[in-house]
Amino acid sequence: MSSKDESRRAFLKGAAAGAGAIAGTALVPEALAQNRQSAAQPPMQMEANGAGHGAFFNGEESAAISAFTERLMPGAPGKPGARDAGVLNYIDLALAGAYSDLQELYRHGLAQLDAYSRKAHNAPFARLEPAQQDDIIGAIETGKAEGFSWPSARAFFNTVRTHTMEGMFADPIYGGNKDFAGWRLVGFPGAQPQFTEAELQSKQAYTGAPMTGLQARAAMRPRRT
Repeated sequence: MSSKDESRRAFLKGAAAGAGAIAGTALVPEALAQNRQSAAQPPMQMEANGAGHGAFFNGEESAAISAFTERLMPGAPGKPGARDAGVLNYIDLALAGAYSDLQELYRHGLAQLDAYSRKAHNAPFARLEPAQQDDIIGAIETGKAEGFSWPSARAFFNTVRTHTMEGMFADPIYGGNKDFAGWRLVGFPGAQPQFTEAELQSKQAYTGAPMTGLQARAAMRPRRT
């Protein structure tokens, strides 16, 4: 893993860990919480390689977002990345629901992304080598990428980066953080039934019990008759 990969991972990981409970649910807006699927019907999963169509993205768009988010949070042996955590699935479901007001931003942003990639490297973003993708992302992040009108290059980058963080670290019920990959990365224990006094006083990451999320908690609640 390159130093650039490490710095991006460190930024996203540090932002989530520094925010404490944000790694659990607070990153997700209330609107998404209201629209979440029931525990009996877990979120639809789409192919992380962009081979199929999702709830909102078409195949080409899903491939571009999958590649973009993976470069923001690249995976490595023993270190889950955006693809491992299902970030694409999270963003896709969010845009089909609570984030539907951002659909046009993504449509235009992705079109501009591919246009700039073709101009710079004669290929759409998803087909570029990782180093080339990094160059494209760097230009977008700094606002130097040409051809971006609306959204601006920086606005598009900041939106995708924010949603990448949400997909990595929000509760798995929203479609990302697959197998608690993001929570395990930052040592967030999820929802636990109870903690002992010693555990509450400890400064070490809690690993004494399996992590659980909103879906598991909902399943444990007694049903009203």
